Formats: sequence, C-alpha cells, structure tokens
Amino acid sequence: MSNYDSCVAACQACIVECEKCIASCLEHPEHMAGCIKTCLDCIDFCRLCISLMARKSPFCAALCELCAKACEACANACEKHSAHHACCKACADSCRACAAACHGCC
Repeated sequence: MSNYDSCVAACQACIVECEKCIASCLEHPEHMAGCIKTCLDCIDFCRLCISLMARKSPFCAALCELCAKACEACANACEKHSAHHACCKACADSCRACAAACHGCC
C-alpha cells in the first residue's frame, strides 16, 4: 500500500470514528462540546484531504499538514474523556493514526 493509499484509508477511518464519537458525545453535550467541535473540524479536514488526494491537487501536501494538526487537536480533546468513554478512546487513537499518515503523504 502506498503512502497515498494509507493516508486515504486513515482519513476514512478517522471520519468514521469521529462520527461515532459525536453521536455518543451528543448524549452529554454540556460536557462534551469541545470534543464534538474538534471532531467536526477533523471530519471536514479528512474529507477535503481525500478529495484533494484523489485529484492529485497541488494543495494536497499543505492541506494534509493542516489535517494532521486538526487530527492531533481532536485526539487531545478526546483523550480527556477516554477513561470514561470508549468512543473517545477509539476516536483519539484513530486521529493519532491519521495524523501520522498525513505527515508527508503527498
């Protein structure tokens, strides 16, 4: 699997875990607003990265670096709740993997 393919797969997996995390966090929005917001940012960056990678955009490398930063921020937010919420642990792990894949993939 190429770096490109690994990055697309990591972005797809991250989107899924962030969506699951949001769904769970919405049960307690008063305590989980920060987690929800960072998941939404992460989803948007991951989706855009996939699109730019698919069309081999010259902006891909710059966006993937921003995506990695968004994923790291999301992982940090979710880790704060990971001891009590399995979805947050899974999301943080997926975000960390996505950030690693996005560094230098394009």
